[in-house]
Amino acid sequence: MGFRAIFNKRPRLRANNDQVTNAAQLTLRQSLWPLTIVTILFFLWGFAYGLLDTLNKHFQNTLGITRTRSSGLQAAYFGAYPLASLGYANWILRKWGYKSVFVLGLTLYGVGALCMWPAGLNKSFGGFCGATFVIGSGLGSLETAANPYLAVCGPPKYAEIRINLAQAFNAVGTVVGPVLGSYAFFTETEYDDEALRRVQWVYLAIAIFVFCLAGVFYFSNIPEVTDADMQFQVTETHLEEEEEADKSFWKRYQLFHAAGAQWLYTGAQVAIATYFINYAVETRPNTSSALGAKFLAGAQGAFTVGRFSGTLLMKYIRARWVFLAYLSGVIIFLAASTTQGGDVGISMLFMTLFFESVCFPTIVALGIRGLGKHYKRGSGFIVAGVSGGAAIPPLTGYVADMHNSTGIAMVVPTAIMVGAWTYAVAVNFIPTYRDPADKIGDSDIGLTNPPKTDEEVGAAGEKNSVEEMYVERKD
Repeated sequence: MGFRAIFNKRPRLRANNDQVTNAAQLTLRQSLWPLTIVTILFFLWGFAYGLLDTLNKHFQNTLGITRTRSSGLQAAYFGAYPLASLGYANWILRKWGYKSVFVLGLTLYGVGALCMWPAGLNKSFGGFCGATFVIGSGLGSLETAANPYLAVCGPPKYAEIRINLAQAFNAVGTVVGPVLGSYAFFTETEYDDEALRRVQWVYLAIAIFVFCLAGVFYFSNIPEVTDADMQFQVTETHLEEEEEADKSFWKRYQLFHAAGAQWLYTGAQVAIATYFINYAVETRPNTSSALGAKFLAGAQGAFTVGRFSGTLLMKYIRARWVFLAYLSGVIIFLAASTTQGGDVGISMLFMTLFFESVCFPTIVALGIRGLGKHYKRGSGFIVAGVSGGAAIPPLTGYVADMHNSTGIAMVVPTAIMVGAWTYAVAVNFIPTYRDPADKIGDSDIGLTNPPKTDEEVGAAGEKNSVEEMYVERKD
């Protein structure tokens, strides 16, 4: 088969959002391919995020900037997220569908990676921040689509397990990033032009890879989950009465609490990782930046183990309970790190990252439960919470510069984590939060009755509305 034939048979980029399909009712086997290809994206932005934390300290060394100014990388990266998740990426998601956003995000990621080359040639920290902003726009677009897609593509009972398992590969990427950075950036020539050239070559390789991956997504057949599918799912689980189903998007208060918790949690998580190397260098004697980067990679390894162990626990314990236990562990060990140092303090941060593992994806999965036709829009708000990573690290860096101690500055993310903890408490003990999570999570959609094929849906009279299909089921 020639290229022209393959091109002509490519799946459509645009989906009909009002059409009920079978995508939200896929069985585990049917959802395997789309979930596998989307999981690759999680590794990509985990790698980019891990590399970013290493670059933060690298630019402090090579460009002679303060800890506060170096956090401009995080501000640029995470500041791009709400523009994507609440703006252009979310609009394309609602009007066109998931596949279009995947291709857009990968393209932006590749363009941003290419922009690292001129920034390196000119030794421009502003240029690096600009390129990072474009990369953040691409990754923000990918997260806008990938997180909700994993949560809804397949049986709802396993939504939290799917997204946490995929995010475990994100964690693998966060390990690989610092390891690569420790060898590529922190060397005997870490303060000269050769160190900056290594940054350029690393990002050139990234650009080539993501452009190729964009092509794979363009030609892949990815099931589209529509708003109509999700409203049908809510109706099938008898989650809401008719008046509740028509509730305004702006009255979904549990959604906005989840989005706020995501903003606080992500900001604190990013602050911890951003200044982890500084913490290790300052509190542990004879620790170089390269060794600090290796400690960061080890902590990200603990994060990865936490993802897999948390995912396993969710097989037997409700995800909301695992979430509450893990976030409580984050607060306990992070608070301990503020009064410790050296090997003990670093161990406390290792445990902190272990317990951070399941928090972000579980907030996404629980936060969009029961939103029905509003789930794409709602997921955009939760993903926009990632922009907390643009606000909390500069505040943490300012406190560190003010007291000349990164250890003392860890009190900032500790306090922020307590704010995020309120959502973990609410989703376990407040019925309006807890019931949507439990009723949809306990459903047997995608487990017992095989979904209708597109041909069967068409043979039934091409019923495109949720109401028509629900009336048919009741009769």
